Amino acid sequence: MGVDLVDAARVERLATENPGILQTLFTTRELAACSSKRRPYEHLAARFAAKEAVLKAFGTGLAERMQWTEVEIVNGMRGRPLVYLHGEVANWAKQLGLTEVDVSLSHTQGLAIAQAVAVLGTTGPECVST
Repeated sequence: MGVDLVDAARVERLATENPGILQTLFTTRELAACSSKRRPYEHLAARFAAKEAVLKAFGTGLAERMQWTEVEIVNGMRGRPLVYLHGEVANWAKQLGLTEVDVSLSHTQGLAIAQAVAVLGTTGPECVST
């Protein structure tokens, strides 16, 4: 299990001070989903917290060859957040025998929190490696 808390103002400040940083932290789908929201930086902060929580659940943190965009958080058909793993993160999850990851996101008044649970040895639609 992993959990993380992110200040939305910090994400906004990073974006303002470092043009192009959002593209190294978020996928095109994540950016598109959040940009249409009333408080986009809160939504981005929730996704960043989810990425951190997933890596904490794996017990790795962001390892040397991993990239933030290799953990992708997208909404399913009913709005439930789904985790997609790519590249080195997907390889690492496979090596650990992790086949399912579930996340929960919440944000309010500039703060975002996410919790991730990784499961060994079962197959489920919540974690998709590509």
